[in-house]
Amino acid sequence: MEAVSFNVAIVRGTCSSTPEMRVLPSERRLAQIQLTAQVGGRGVSVPVAVLDPPAWLDAVDVGDELVVLGAVRRRFFRAAGATASRVEIEAEIVCRGRDRRRSRALRRRLEELLDALDA
Repeated sequence: MEAVSFNVAIVRGTCSSTPEMRVLPSERRLAQIQLTAQVGGRGVSVPVAVLDPPAWLDAVDVGDELVVLGAVRRRFFRAAGATASRVEIEAEIVCRGRDRRRSRALRRRLEELLDALDA
């Protein structure tokens, strides 16, 4: 039997800086967010990339709570003439910590992903 691959990340944390918004050469928008999650009493910084982010993400501020569902990715890029890399969460769903409607959508998507493990 072949092993099933699985790459799902869920982070609930607070923004440690305002989102950085960029327009890529493809004309798509990219938001980069730094979340701080409390794990075992310690703060863990988690970089998150959101491709074509929702408009409300522009108004997110330091200290706002977000929940992210996505996949862990290692991205390579050129910086100062050298190749560099960054590990980040590539977000599929982003919602405010208290947004019940989007939180339900996030839960449904997570259940779909988990059900795929049983298939």
